Amino acid sequence: MIRVMDFADGTARVSDAADARVLEEAAPGFRWLHFQERDSLNLLEERDCHLPEVVVRALLAVETRPRCDMLADGVLLNLRTPLAEGDDTTEGDPLASMRIWATPKLLISVAFRPTDVLPHAIAAFDAGVLHDCGDVLVALLSASAEQLDAKVAQIGDALDALEEGIDRHASFEQRRETSRLRSAAIGLRRFVAPQRQALESLMSLGLPWFDTAERAHMREATDRFYRMAEELESVRERAAVLHDEITDLRSERMDARSLQIAISALIFLPLTFITGLLGMNVEGIPYAKAPWAFWGVTTLCIVIALLVAAWFIWRGWSKR
Repeated sequence: MIRVMDFADGTARVSDAADARVLEEAAPGFRWLHFQERDSLNLLEERDCHLPEVVVRALLAVETRPRCDMLADGVLLNLRTPLAEGDDTTEGDPLASMRIWATPKLLISVAFRPTDVLPHAIAAFDAGVLHDCGDVLVALLSASAEQLDAKVAQIGDALDALEEGIDRHASFEQRRETSRLRSAAIGLRRFVAPQRQALESLMSLGLPWFDTAERAHMREATDRFYRMAEELESVRERAAVLHDEITDLRSERMDARSLQIAISALIFLPLTFITGLLGMNVEGIPYAKAPWAFWGVTTLCIVIALLVAAWFIWRGWSKR
């Protein structure tokens, strides 16, 4: 499916994947073509669209990372944008790839996974606030920065809540949640950091398509990606420290329980020796026939247990 936006007459339509006329029609003004299916994008290979071969390969690439390159009279830009709500694809990347080829008269964007950025840009087009290539790029970048910033803030807030709720009874669930947040931060930073560099490269090109207001919006988006990269790095480090702290607390709790078990075993160790010695089935055990022998041995065991326990308390082992 190909979504066509003609800025000259302000119309938008959806064309079938087999309809190649959209690639051959001469648009009187600026045109934005958005490809949502790989079959429709194959038209770029089948038709002579006057695109550099390297651009066609980049738009068709399976694996991408954020980048910005100036080629001939256009710019090749790869972005990572938030996935649409309810996306159930099995791909492991937390962000959707959007490939863009931009010239003064044509912008081609490709996103095979549903993204929340596109509806915002289309809504801006329908509202009549987009007029050229610079407006479209600013709309896409601003929406991507705003939505990613919200996701990064959610990760930071969740980690703050974990740090505030940590105590000496740290649970396995807290450690697992910390690991999840750290993995999420690492997964986002993998794309946020190079995307910041790609936007810096785009700003440094000095393209004449961007006016002063558009450059200001792009600088703001670049700055937000700077802050997101720093926040994700901070979350990653804080999560690692928190994970270690939870592990240490759990180890201390296990050591304390092991010490209690060891103390209990040491208290009963001499008692076990006495009862085992007197419980042998041999002749010659003193006072075996005496009526007070049972209570005498019981009293002796209690006294020994109290003495051993008092010694542990005096040495302070009970507080360790």
